[in-house]
Order: sequence, then structure tokens, then C-alpha cells
Amino acid sequence: MSQMYDTVEPSVVDEEMLQRAVEEQGPQNRAGHIAKEEGIEFREVHQLRLDYKNILKIDHLWQFTNLTKLQLDNNIIEKIEGLDSLRNLVWLDLSFNNIEVIEGLESLEKLRDLSLYNNRISVIENMDNLQQLQVLSLGNNFLAQLDNAVYLRKFKRLRTLNLAGNPIHKDERYKIFIAAYLPELVYLDYRLLDDNTREVASVQYQYAIEELRQNEALEQQGQEERHRQEEELQLHKAAYVEFLNGPSLFDSMYAEDTEAAKLAYLPGVAQLLESYSSQFVALCQQVFTLGLEQHERREDEVSAFFSCMGEAVSNNQERAALKVSTFEKERQEVFRELQKMTEPKLLVTRLAQCVEETVQLCDCLMTLELQLVDQLEDIVKDFERNISDMVSGFIETVQGIFAQCRDLENNHHEKLLEIAVATLEKVAKNELVEDLSDDIRMLLVDKDTVINAVSASHDTHLLKIDNREDELMTKINSWSTTLIEKVHSDEVERNRKRISEIHTYIDYLREQLDDLELQETL
Repeated sequence: MSQMYDTVEPSVVDEEMLQRAVEEQGPQNRAGHIAKEEGIEFREVHQLRLDYKNILKIDHLWQFTNLTKLQLDNNIIEKIEGLDSLRNLVWLDLSFNNIEVIEGLESLEKLRDLSLYNNRISVIENMDNLQQLQVLSLGNNFLAQLDNAVYLRKFKRLRTLNLAGNPIHKDERYKIFIAAYLPELVYLDYRLLDDNTREVASVQYQYAIEELRQNEALEQQGQEERHRQEEELQLHKAAYVEFLNGPSLFDSMYAEDTEAAKLAYLPGVAQLLESYSSQFVALCQQVFTLGLEQHERREDEVSAFFSCMGEAVSNNQERAALKVSTFEKERQEVFRELQKMTEPKLLVTRLAQCVEETVQLCDCLMTLELQLVDQLEDIVKDFERNISDMVSGFIETVQGIFAQCRDLENNHHEKLLEIAVATLEKVAKNELVEDLSDDIRMLLVDKDTVINAVSASHDTHLLKIDNREDELMTKINSWSTTLIEKVHSDEVERNRKRISEIHTYIDYLREQLDDLELQETL
């Protein structure tokens, strides 16, 4: 199997090893000398070989974000780790190591070719995210359970599989089993799966495969439903009304309210709670429905705004490009004309005209940019006003509904207090017919105890309502502020970049004129 510690000195992937490997595998000769002097950025490396280096621990690969091919074969690696940043990895070789568990591959969603040949793996697992996998080599490992290969059915693109050299390879059912459970496989142990094997497998495992397909279909339905629910929840969160389309807020008011749990057993409180709950949940539903409607309006407004901004920038760029195109055509003609001139005075005069024309072009491009800035400023102001109106209108309506929730709570509190006090008086006069638990009787010792219990419950409920309202207000105000700030900062950045582009282009034109003038002088 793989190398052992008593024959080699273990090493760890570190900066020095990586730098040396990149330099050795990068450009050679003069290009390599220049690259070494200037320094090679790790993020620009696409392929890296770290084979035969006695590596025990994978580390320091976080800078190789654009790496597509990585060789770590023929080392003494025990644990797959340190690969989280390699999201663009397509090809990975971890063969001839001491790996016992398949793990640490969650981020490698683009991986197509994986070799874990000649390791110590006994279970095929923890590869769910590798949906692009086409080639998998797990030969010469410790895989002993043939059923474990069924896990590979989830990789719909898998076409080449190597399991030779494992204990399961000795099972007489091996080839037929794999062909039956992995019908899309083309090559098994680097040999073509023939049609006869597929037909035999299909017949022999017909009923087992049919049952498995039914179970997979049910599981798929479950996954789709969970995915739908997650998307729905994300939409509700984006609208800041998550869990308000049901009794969640109401239930949270009572979840940790021990006093309310006791008071609920007082005569008549159950009916009171039922009425309170239905009215409260209806108000929450109003907030929820309103939130989704307003979210859609805000999304439409944002979409329209960016579309309008993009159109304005595009139109302005087309006008500027037309100016530059016309100028370039004329400039080429002027340059040809200048090269033919022999009269020094005439040449100087024409060069001066070219300089003036360049200045005029600069002024024209700058004017276009200023016009665009003014236009975008008006668009941004309208957008900012519209968003502000939408958010303030939504907040105002929501605050009104939450005020109704508090009114309901206050009303419920008053009625509950009346019931509790009335029950206390009946207990004092021995007129209560219903049996009460010991907890309730401990509340009904005197009026102050009853009032304190009801008030404590009331305060808890109001706090829950206030917190949920504050949470909604804080989130939508934060969204509005962040959005507007980003719009302004992006526009400032765009303007600076455009002005820099204009200056760079004009400087280039001036340098050409200076070079031409110098040539003529010489």
C-alpha cells in the first residue's frame, strides 16, 4: 500500500514548498527568470504537482483559487483537508496515500476526475456535492460491502469507475451488480461494459432496481419539497415577514410563559385564548401578505432603476464611442498626411491643429460624462425618493397592524385579569365548582399574587410583539440605507473609472503626437 512513516520524514505543505513547486513547474528560461523576479501570483496558477514529497498534511492552498488540476499522489497523507478554497478544481489525484475516510471535498463542486486509488478507504461516502463527477478511481482500497457502491447512483454524470483490487472485486456478483445499479456507467475497471452484461444485470436485479427507483423517486420528491420550502422561506425573509403567515409569533409569546400556562386552566380562559389566537394570527397574516406585496413592488422598482441606469450609461457610451471612432479615422488620415509633409512650418502648424483637436475631443468626452452624471443623478434621486416612500409607507402600515396586536393583547389582559380575580373571589367563598390544580391554587392565594402573575404574562407578550416589530423595522431600514449607499458609491466609482479612461486615452494621443514631432525634428 502507501508509504509509511518509518521509511520517510513526513512534511507539511507550506509556503516554501508551494513557492518552489510553482517556480519549478512554471515558465522556464528567460520567461521563467522574469516570472521569478516579478513573483508568480498563486491565484494565477492553474495546475500544480505536489507528488512524491512525503506530504503528511495538506495546508496553505487557500491562495490557489483558480487551480483546476492538483496532484497529491504518492505521499503519506492521512486526511483530506485544506481544499475548501479550490472551488475551480476539476482534476484531483490523491492516489497512493494513507487516507481512510473520504471527506473534505464539499467545496469541489466542479470536480470531474477524482483518484483515490491505493488508499485505506472502507466506505464510499461524503461526496454528495460532486455532481459533476465523471471519472472515479477507488481501486486498491478496503471496500468490502458491495451494497456501498449503490451510493454512486447519485452521480448521474459518472461514466468511468475503477474498484479493482478491493475485497468486493472478488464477489462473483461484482460486475453484474455494478452494471445493474449504475446503468449509465460506460467503463468499469477501465474496461467497456458490454451490452450482454447490461442485459443480464437488468434481468437479474429487475425487482430490486424497481424498488430502489421508487424509493429514490420518493426521496427526490422530498428533496424538491424541502428545496421549495427553503426557497419560500428565503422569499419571506427577503420580505422581512418570515413565520408571520401562521401562529408562530403567537406561540412564541406563550412558549416560555410559565404564568400563562397556569392561568390557561382557569375557568373560561380556554375560550378566551381561542378567540385571541384567531384574531392575532389574522393580523399577522395581514402583515405577511402586505410584506410579500411590498417586496414585489420594491423588487420591480429596483429592477426598473438598474435597467434605466444601464440604458443611460449604454446610450452615453455609444455616443462617446462614435466620437472616438470618427476621431480615430480622421487621425489616421492626418498621420498619413503628416508623414508626407516636408515643409517644417506647415508641419508645425498641422501638429498644433492636431493638439487642438485632441483637446476638443477630451472636452467632448468630458462633457458627455458630465451630462451622464447629471442624468444619473436625477435617476438616483427619483429612485431614492420612490424607495423611501415605499419603505416608509410599508412601515407605517405595519406599525398600525402591530398596534392592533397590542390592543388585542391589552384587551385579552383585561379579560384574563377579570376572570382571575373573579375566580379568586369564588375560591375565597368556596363557591368554585371546578377542580383546580395545586399550581393554580398557589396563584389564588391573594389578589396581589394573581395580579402579578397576569401582569408578568402580559409584559412577556408585549415584549415579544415589540421585538418582532423592531426586528422588521430594523431590517427594512437597513436594507434601504445599504442599497442607496451602494448605488451612490457605485456611481462614484463608475465616474472615477470613466474619467481615468478618458485621461489615459488622451495622454496616449498626446504621446503619439509628441513622438511624431520628435521624429520630424530629428
